[in-house]
Amino acid sequence: MAAKILNSTLSSSALLLSGLLWLLPATPSHADPLQDQQDFRQHYRQLFPGLTLPDYAEGVYAIDPIARQSWQAIEEFPPYEAAIEQGEALFNTPFKNGRRYADCLPDKGIAIAHEYPRWDRAKGEVITLARAVNDCRADNREAPLPYEKGDMASLLAYLAFTSREKPITVTIPADDPRALAAYQQGKDFYYQRRGQLNFACATCHVQNAGRQLRSEILSPSLGHTSHWPTYRLKWGEMGTLHRRFRECLAQIKARPIPAQSPEFRNLEYFLSFMSNGIPTNGPSTRK
Repeated sequence: MAAKILNSTLSSSALLLSGLLWLLPATPSHADPLQDQQDFRQHYRQLFPGLTLPDYAEGVYAIDPIARQSWQAIEEFPPYEAAIEQGEALFNTPFKNGRRYADCLPDKGIAIAHEYPRWDRAKGEVITLARAVNDCRADNREAPLPYEKGDMASLLAYLAFTSREKPITVTIPADDPRALAAYQQGKDFYYQRRGQLNFACATCHVQNAGRQLRSEILSPSLGHTSHWPTYRLKWGEMGTLHRRFRECLAQIKARPIPAQSPEFRNLEYFLSFMSNGIPTNGPSTRK
């Protein structure tokens, strides 16, 4: 049913997108993140001329006034407050060796969430904040935390809270071809069709952003990484961005990919760079 509804919109969407050359894959050596970012934002300026860049931190609630009213009512007594408190307690609890997260995260871990994902030159890979948390645990001989919910979601909720209102600031070093390749892989993943429904991430959130799928309005991609982790009413609990990535793949009946895989970390890298300048407002609440 979902496929029929969305496929009925694709012919008109194709006309809108036909002039956007940035949709075409580029080789890593020719990746141009800044040009991609400019074209990406221009697409949404045409779709939603009344929105400013900071508005995209509110996700679908920036374009759905009815849902926005319900969301604002929920945010008066946010269901993620307990996760922030639990995350702060976990953050300040010493490891068995007496060290803490603050001893191995940049700037003692406070107000850094908006700067992730980061490119790690030494490791030659994208490091998300969740990965940095588990790397810190490994350095202190602690077991890794599951990436999708539980203690990890609570820790990320607290760390995101310390970065509230700070603009997303993700850097892709132009002098490191490995970073450009990782960015390009994330971009390619976003536009590649997959699964039995033959959808790409962009099918919903670029081509059909603002359109209705059943009872839901599809959100724009800009700002997608700004509000995580999130308390989703559907889940009844906190969850991480990569949990949502995995859920999307399941919905289109695509091959499952584990949270914090290179594919998902590169995807987060691409999406976060597209959203540079949008204020961080995680943790948040979503449907």
